Amino acid sequence: MGYKMCDAADVELANGVFRPIRRALGLTAFGINQEEFPPNADGYPDHDHTEDGQEEVFYVLEGSGTMVVDGENVELKPDRYIWVEAESKRKILPGDEGLKLIAVGSPPGAYQPRQG
Repeated sequence: MGYKMCDAADVELANGVFRPIRRALGLTAFGINQEEFPPNADGYPDHDHTEDGQEEVFYVLEGSGTMVVDGENVELKPDRYIWVEAESKRKILPGDEGLKLIAVGSPPGAYQPRQG
């Protein structure tokens, strides 16, 4: 079969926050999660990806909040993309409306753009 699909609502939440879309689709080229945080939740622990070398891009679908990257506050709002290098510490803090976002991660250099 040349494609596979899933509806986010059909992917069970892991740790009450993460919908592991990568697992549902069987992806091996990159990771992708849909993350759903309730209003003013603690988010997830301050962490980096130095050990696995994974850079991440976050895309905000709904709600608001703050991402703290290496101590700097970055506003999270719908239609905003944020790239974070592997070595940078990051923490997500949802706002009053809660927060729904997509996180995509992969080691740098894994993607090889087509020529032309």
